[in-house]
Amino acid sequence: MITFQNVSKVYHPNIIALENASFQIVPKEFVCLVGKSGAGKTTLLKLLLAEEKPSQGQVFFNEQNIGNIKMDHLPVLRRQIGAVFQDYKLLNFKTVYENIAYAMEVIGASDAEIKRDMPEILDVVGLSHKTSSFPIELSGGEKQRVAIARALIHRPKVILADEPTGNLDPYHTLDIIRLLLKINEFGTTIILSTHNREVINSLGKRVITLQEGKIIRDEKQGRFIL
Repeated sequence: MITFQNVSKVYHPNIIALENASFQIVPKEFVCLVGKSGAGKTTLLKLLLAEEKPSQGQVFFNEQNIGNIKMDHLPVLRRQIGAVFQDYKLLNFKTVYENIAYAMEVIGASDAEIKRDMPEILDVVGLSHKTSSFPIELSGGEKQRVAIARALIHRPKVILADEPTGNLDPYHTLDIIRLLLKINEFGTTIILSTHNREVINSLGKRVITLQEGKIIRDEKQGRFIL
C-alpha cells in the first residue's frame, strides 16, 4: 500500500530531516514510528500526505507516485488518508456533531449522506451521547475521539496518528490506543507516531525507529529502544 524508496528530505539551507528512507507498509498493518524530537517522524507523515515533496527518492501510495500528483488531485489522495494530531484541531464554536459533519461538508456531501453516516461513526468512537457538546465541555480524551471520528468519516484506507496521546493522561492514552486498535481490526491501516515508551512496548506491533533522519531499526514486533 505504502512504499518509500530511498527518500530524503532536505530543508534550506542544509537541514537533513530524512535521509535515504526505504520501507513498505501493507494494507491493514499497524505500524509505530518512534524517535526523538527532530528524528524525522513528522516529515515522513507530511511526505505521505503530500504536504512536502521529497528532495530525493519516491513515495508511493497504492502504486501512485505521490510526488507526481497534481495539486487539483490532492483532495482525492487525502480522502484516503485520515490524519489525527496532538492538538485536536477542533472548531470551538461547533458541537461534536458539527465538527465531524464539517469534514463531510467541505467535500460536498449532502445532508442526507451526513445524516446516514454520522450515527455509525459516533458509535465507533463512543460519542453518541455527546453530539450536542462543544469542545470546551469535553475531556482531552473525548476531544481526541472527535478528531479520530473526523478522520474516519471519509472511510480512509489509512489513519496517520501524529502524537495523538501527547496531551493526555495515562487513562485517556489507553482509551485512544484501544480505539486505534479497534479501527485497525476493522481493516484500516494505522501509522502511529509517538514518544510513549509504555504504549509502544505494550502494543507488540511493528516499530520503525528513526534517529537524525535515518531509519535505524525496523522490527515486526518491536520495542521502544533509543
